[in-house]
Amino acid sequence: MLLIVIFFDRLSNEVPYFKQKKDALGRPGLSALQKYTAAIRLLAYGTALDAVDEYLRLGATTARLCLEHFVQGIINLFGNEYLRRPTPEDLQRLLHVGEYRGFPGMIGSIDYMHWEWKNCPTAWSGQYTRGSGKPTIVLEAVASYDLWIWHAFFGAPGTLNDINVLDRSPVFDDIIQGRAPQVNFSINGNEYNLAYYLTDGIYPKWATFIQSITLPQGAKAKLFAERQESVRKDVERVFGVLQARLFLGIKEK
Repeated sequence: MLLIVIFFDRLSNEVPYFKQKKDALGRPGLSALQKYTAAIRLLAYGTALDAVDEYLRLGATTARLCLEHFVQGIINLFGNEYLRRPTPEDLQRLLHVGEYRGFPGMIGSIDYMHWEWKNCPTAWSGQYTRGSGKPTIVLEAVASYDLWIWHAFFGAPGTLNDINVLDRSPVFDDIIQGRAPQVNFSINGNEYNLAYYLTDGIYPKWATFIQSITLPQGAKAKLFAERQESVRKDVERVFGVLQARLFLGIKEK
């Protein structure tokens, strides 16, 4: 509720479209609350644009503009804070915590979940439905120990698995394009400059992915598997929090 109030306050004061104006006769036009409520209802219920006509006295065209300006306003006002890559300071903090937890060089856990698409068009249902289930959209996320999602890739069809989603994901774009911050750490006397993520067994065996041991043999292997699986639960906790707080239609893999 607090976030909703903060969003409304900033949108109504800093986005020109949400400021109440007067028409040619001097009568007040639509209020910021009407426009804001229309956008929220369209996002929350996925209804048609004219569904808010009787409730908020808005036509379909105006409702579409409310939604477009709301989304763009949120990106412009909060994007630099919440939709960003880790800064060098963030990376140092993540590396420090990873080393303290027994994984030097680890900067997060990566995984994906299925988001149920209630209003999926019938023509697209085959592309987004796996088996006999309901249409879903894949949400890939990299999360840290404090539930910070610093990478999110949303929109892949639910018929894809982790590897297919990874092929489409921009998670490694900074590395490929040479814009990734330098990371240096040491393990067993060897120096490394490429950070890694904790994953489950389906991800490819790349240097940037550290998986658990499927059938650990011996005390050392069992300890590693136990620690890896424990720390990798960070991203699972994130999905659980999203489901609990935002009542999202998130399903298990």
